[in-house]
Amino acid sequence: MRNRLLAAPVVPPPEPWQSVGFAPVGGLLGIGFASHPDSGHDLVMVVSHDGHGLFDAVTGEKVARDRDPDPEGSTPDDAADLSCPGLGPIAGSRVHIAGLFGGGLHTTTADGWALEVVTPAWPNDRVLLSRDGGLPHAGPHGERWWHIFHSDYSELRAAGFSPSGDTIAVATSSDLSLWARAQDGDDSRDATR
Repeated sequence: MRNRLLAAPVVPPPEPWQSVGFAPVGGLLGIGFASHPDSGHDLVMVVSHDGHGLFDAVTGEKVARDRDPDPEGSTPDDAADLSCPGLGPIAGSRVHIAGLFGGGLHTTTADGWALEVVTPAWPNDRVLLSRDGGLPHAGPHGERWWHIFHSDYSELRAAGFSPSGDTIAVATSSDLSLWARAQDGDDSRDATR
């Protein structure tokens, strides 16, 4: 199994997934998901040593940035539920953050997609995407499972799906990568919520 995982190259996820963003974020501590109150789009909140950021997971665009959040409660370890105050369109709410201080993101979707983090060559984590139970031992790479991310340059903080199942986020200590399900435009995407 270890040799099989080591031999699998990084490949893009299959349809309907598409890359929507990559953002360098130095000192990243963790990430969490929220929904945009107007559009319903998945939002990804990033907490780092340099403040908080909010990204639209459909477009990959930065929606809001707070370089100097209130020190009281600005990191997830300050709250028993590992949450931080929202910003921009989700100001006034709290977002659960997964990453350096613990917590977790969804590892499956309602329609059979799954994410798994494996470490066949410590300390370099690999993120695997599978469909319909296609774990690495249950079929060929590129058909039932895909090695979509290799953290060989930074420490993995979190990997998972949004609660809607429409977004995959992978965060390391230095960056955020996003994939979303390809849709026939934002209107059809919103109609599925």
